[in-house]
Amino acid sequence: MPAPEPRPALEALRAQVSRLEGQGRRRRGVLPFGMPEIDGRLPDGGLALGALHEVAGGGHDALNAAASGLFSAGIAARTRGKVLWIATRQDLYAPALQQVGLSARRTIYVAASSDVDVLACFEEALRHQGLGAVVAEVARLSMTASRRLQLAAETSGALGIAIRRWRRQTDAADFGQPTASVTRWRVSVLPSVPLPVPGVGRSRWLLELIRARAGECADFEVEACDAKGRLAPCRLTLPAALADRPAQEAAGHRRARA
Repeated sequence: MPAPEPRPALEALRAQVSRLEGQGRRRRGVLPFGMPEIDGRLPDGGLALGALHEVAGGGHDALNAAASGLFSAGIAARTRGKVLWIATRQDLYAPALQQVGLSARRTIYVAASSDVDVLACFEEALRHQGLGAVVAEVARLSMTASRRLQLAAETSGALGIAIRRWRRQTDAADFGQPTASVTRWRVSVLPSVPLPVPGVGRSRWLLELIRARAGECADFEVEACDAKGRLAPCRLTLPAALADRPAQEAAGHRRARA
């Protein structure tokens, strides 16, 4: 028995869906880190634009929380357009964001009273067509809420970053629950780069790529974002005796020839 021919209305609907899906694929791009060891682990060689990403600190203290915020700010700084930052805590330090490339002139700050308000503003902002990135600090993120955020990001093409911050230790377990985010990162503070003189060198982070849709998990030791929001590979540091050995050997050769 021959199969029935598709109805014209159904064919028109399928064609419309295909056009919409094609537009979404053309709009979505990636934001590379500029480090092959990281970009090579991510689908298409970078962070997906028009998508939701999660970032958390490696510990439950203020130092690791600050590192996760600076990592997110460095990513947002490399996008185009205004950046909306939504938070419930009044501890965001704008000069620190400036140091990793996120100018106060590009950033719009929104103070929310609860996670519910944060998620509502987050979704509405992601649907807006004029923003490059939306960053929101939130403790809990359910699968339903994350799906709504992912769909909103796909609509506008903006990059969404959910910074997971907790007031109580019991809330930290929520970070392990499944969500619709494309990538999930954890940032931990490492000892800074040693300097030849007394002082504090460039910060170092341990980046853990915990989840990457269609990608691989991995750990990276990096130097923190610079004034353009870019990471750098950790430079190897040698003990002073080894570092001075080439100069000592050269001096010894000169004395031997004399």
